[in-house]
Amino acid sequence: MLFLLVVPKIFLIGSLLVIVGVTCLGSSFVILNSFLPLLVANHPQVQSHQGQDVPMEPLSPESRYHDSSNQDFSTSKSDSSSLKLSTQISSKGVGIGYIAAVFVQILSILLLFLLSKTSVSSTLPLRLVLFLVGVWWFVFTIPSSIWLRDRPGPPLQTGISKTSRLRSCLAYISFAWLSLWKTLKIAIKLRQAVIFLIAWFLLSDAIATVSGTAILFARTELKMGTVAIALLSITATSSGIAGAFIWPIISRRYALKTNMTIVACIALMEIIPLYGLLGFIPFVKSWGVGGLQKSWEIYPLAFIHGFVMGGLSSYCRSFFGLLIPPGSEAAFYALYAITDKGSSAVGPAVVGVIVDATGQIRPAFLFLAVLIALPAPLIWMVDVGKGREDAERMAGIMKKGGDGEEVDVHERGDEEAEGLMRDHD
Repeated sequence: MLFLLVVPKIFLIGSLLVIVGVTCLGSSFVILNSFLPLLVANHPQVQSHQGQDVPMEPLSPESRYHDSSNQDFSTSKSDSSSLKLSTQISSKGVGIGYIAAVFVQILSILLLFLLSKTSVSSTLPLRLVLFLVGVWWFVFTIPSSIWLRDRPGPPLQTGISKTSRLRSCLAYISFAWLSLWKTLKIAIKLRQAVIFLIAWFLLSDAIATVSGTAILFARTELKMGTVAIALLSITATSSGIAGAFIWPIISRRYALKTNMTIVACIALMEIIPLYGLLGFIPFVKSWGVGGLQKSWEIYPLAFIHGFVMGGLSSYCRSFFGLLIPPGSEAAFYALYAITDKGSSAVGPAVVGVIVDATGQIRPAFLFLAVLIALPAPLIWMVDVGKGREDAERMAGIMKKGGDGEEVDVHERGDEEAEGLMRDHD
């Protein structure tokens, strides 16, 4: 919302606001994703397969530390039920998110259109759009903070009431990086999780690169204006709604495993760069249409991109959820987010080098075709059953030492990591 105050004379303040906004956005998704395995583990549908009582009442003080690590995922039936429910919840969440995004984008376009008829400052319409987005975000955090239960686990013990604010801040930062290092050491021992994270690194890079390259191509090669680009975004987001709800139907209809569904999404996304490469074929080029020579051609590709993203967004995070040691959801989804964001600069940097060398964007489609295809065999290799067993075994190792006693330091670190999900009294 503070972008409303960023006029051209103080544009550098905008860069600071971007840093704060992106950091908070990434953190919110870590917390959001960490709830997914817990919601699944405590769902009546999963617990009915495990023969356990279903906790329908609000958690009491004595039971509020109940964790997903207490669940029994040893049977293949439970694994299958957990994965199906996880993708179902994830798909609905992604679909609702896309619906909200389309609504806000439509409001933004209407705002831009109405203000274009006036003589206001050239940057004021965009600043008002950002203000609208901030208000929307703020309003919908209120019901989440009121009704969403606390993540089980004891609070983080950093002695906030006993030390200075600076020391408390340093304690949080140092604990976060130490926790990340511990999580990395644990993750390396989980082969299936490592394979998936490598694939997710490549896939995230491909997604970010395709999105950025498409906008750049539309701006420079197709000469599309702001409103046309906005409609392109709405097209992709709207198809994302369809993808979030239709991919589970496709998966059930053809009895696809989750990794097979992800591979199918990747194969469909491969159409985007391959279609752009058609522009190099002489007879296609002579037609003047095809291979992204006309601006209208990018809209069907935007539909494909959004449709694929609706599936990938829901299936990837639910798939990864079963590879996480129960009780370490927050820490591992932080690693998931770091893998996602950490790859975002690699692909665009390579595309930039290609554009500088050739003076054109179209040759970058060949690189995109290869980049999109790379994670597919890795995703196919992931064995979710073996990964679930490894995660359960690792959870047990983290819980108990060689003599059967609980490991004090390590478990305290795990509990504190989960305590980050809770407010301090």
